[in-house]
Amino acid sequence: MKAIIAVPATLGLVYRAYSHKSLTPLGIFAAALTATAHAVHPWNLPFVLLCVFFLAGTRVTKIKADVKAGLTLNAQGSAGGESARTHVQVLANSLMASILSLLHAYQLHLRRNAALSHGETAEGSFCYKWGGDLLVIGIIANYAAVCADTFSSELGILSRSSPRLITSFSLRKVPRGTNGGVTLWGLVAGFLGSMIIVAASLVFLPLCGDDTNGKAGGGNSWTIGQKATLAWGLSIWGALGSLLDSFLGGWFQRSVRDVRSGKIVEGEGGVRVLSSSVDAESQARGSVAEKATTDVKAKVLHGEGKEAVEKQPDPAMTVSSPKDPYDPKDKHRSSHFGDRKPTRVAESGWDLLDNNDVNFLMASIMSVGAMVLAGWYWEVPLDSILKA
Repeated sequence: MKAIIAVPATLGLVYRAYSHKSLTPLGIFAAALTATAHAVHPWNLPFVLLCVFFLAGTRVTKIKADVKAGLTLNAQGSAGGESARTHVQVLANSLMASILSLLHAYQLHLRRNAALSHGETAEGSFCYKWGGDLLVIGIIANYAAVCADTFSSELGILSRSSPRLITSFSLRKVPRGTNGGVTLWGLVAGFLGSMIIVAASLVFLPLCGDDTNGKAGGGNSWTIGQKATLAWGLSIWGALGSLLDSFLGGWFQRSVRDVRSGKIVEGEGGVRVLSSSVDAESQARGSVAEKATTDVKAKVLHGEGKEAVEKQPDPAMTVSSPKDPYDPKDKHRSSHFGDRKPTRVAESGWDLLDNNDVNFLMASIMSVGAMVLAGWYWEVPLDSILKA
């Protein structure tokens, strides 16, 4: 991408993120590095897709933000809603695309050097032909998937119907914001987000045309059917990325529900949310049972009445009393009601990944999967990504 376009565009993105407080300071720094990695590519496509995803994603985040803030809770106890995104969140969505963009830029560089310096005829083309470079498919698939996931999450939570847990055999209803919870409106919104990325790709992708047909480094002109196949295939694949994210989140990311409000608790910056001690409730039941046992012993050993007292053991043999559960100085105390019942419980999922891990894993799987599928359909070997 030409520097005269890339530099002011990058500065514009940074200023918008700063003025709208959509990114943290480290998030802005990570976004600037990501934009630079995309701008190194000789085509405008990678940088444009990054811009479209950023602008579209921040726009849907603001839609009915006040309503969405009341549907979940923040881990710190305040209302939920989307806060400024961190550098980890930026990289989770764009790191794979950055790697693929740099790899394809290097591939085009080798191809150009082979054509100019050695007079060799490159196997690939400088425009994008039908059955072309698989790395380009991976870049588009990455942004189609993460944009679909963003649209699905930000708009699906506003659905009038309750979400269903996609990893449950009974598809049970779950609170809004639950990882793995899906709605029909969320799936439609995800497909819309994927289509936006694919539409931008078709506009800025340097497709081979009649002017490149038969020339060195060129290719045959695209037919309408080929364009439609590419567009629909990538749009559906991106929407499937949103579903994959739901499965991964439902399986490997724990959703924590606040017992008092019934709302899902969200971690700041997509990090894990800690639930109350799993044995807090059993401790409360144990306290009740212990009291009943003590009353029986008092009657058997020392008579009845208010003055009946159980024999006390030797102080030297007693175990130190447990910590005060209400001591504000104890930073390791668990959250609970006055009766020791937990205030936060696990709604679904194993606590193996946080939201950022799930997003990066989903984006990587969808990018690599798209390249594998395109290579199979076009009969293009995967090792072509390493050749000029």
